[in-house]
Amino acid sequence: MTYRILLTLILLAQTDLFAQTPPNPTAYIPNVTFQTENPNYPKPNPFYFEGRIDWNLLGLDRPVNAWDYMQHGIYNQDDLQNKAAAIADYQTSISMNSITNGTCQIVTNAIPIPADGQLNPRPCMFTVRLRLAGLVADQNPQQAVSLYKEVLQIDPLRLGVHAHIAEIYAAMAAKASSSTDVQSLIRQAIAEYQAELALSPVTPLETQLTADTANNAHVHWALAEIYGKFGQSADQLRELRLYVCATQWHSDVYPWRIALANNRIANLEKQGVQAGKCPAIPQ
Repeated sequence: MTYRILLTLILLAQTDLFAQTPPNPTAYIPNVTFQTENPNYPKPNPFYFEGRIDWNLLGLDRPVNAWDYMQHGIYNQDDLQNKAAAIADYQTSISMNSITNGTCQIVTNAIPIPADGQLNPRPCMFTVRLRLAGLVADQNPQQAVSLYKEVLQIDPLRLGVHAHIAEIYAAMAAKASSSTDVQSLIRQAIAEYQAELALSPVTPLETQLTADTANNAHVHWALAEIYGKFGQSADQLRELRLYVCATQWHSDVYPWRIALANNRIANLEKQGVQAGKCPAIPQ
């Protein structure tokens, strides 16, 4: 039997098999079964889905509401790499989902969900604020800080937001001309980094399970950098040691920083600087 004949028989067999298999009635159909028949979505859903959905699958000619504009902004930002268009979409979305003008509400346990599932006004979204803040941070740091603070109003326990704010304050301090402004911005940056650490403390159970005695290496590294620039050697040494502790089991996305941190620790110790070591692992 030649190869061509064998291939033809295989294709015919597959065609017959598929012809006898009825289509799955619950199969996903683009632009038809999106959300409306998805069992994972309440009907109606009182909350916005904060993740990204491929704009082409939404079947929309143009955005209409706040959620549409957020998704269109994500499409402009991620797929088209059109920063200006994304910013415009995000700003429109927030204007229709605003804490200040009352077009959205911050949902807490004290707010009951109505029987029909409809919250009025709709919940405030955090994704659009996070994305817009990231895009405008360089040109308009104050706006970015305001957006991040709105995110913390919506979700006070959201990790990473305090660190973003701290990074902006540190960048503003590097550009400030007044020593008073520099000191004020640095204090705010330190406070935000410490607030970030407070959101994910190392518990005895975590240490028992993972052997970690410190966490959030990025924050400890950033704090050590700030303290080092302003001559706060004891604070710098403490944060460097915590950074090394936090990377002991998990390394770092920039592993060269571990060796640099150890060198800085050795130099500070030679200068007579003293600070506490990493917490001990409970026995």
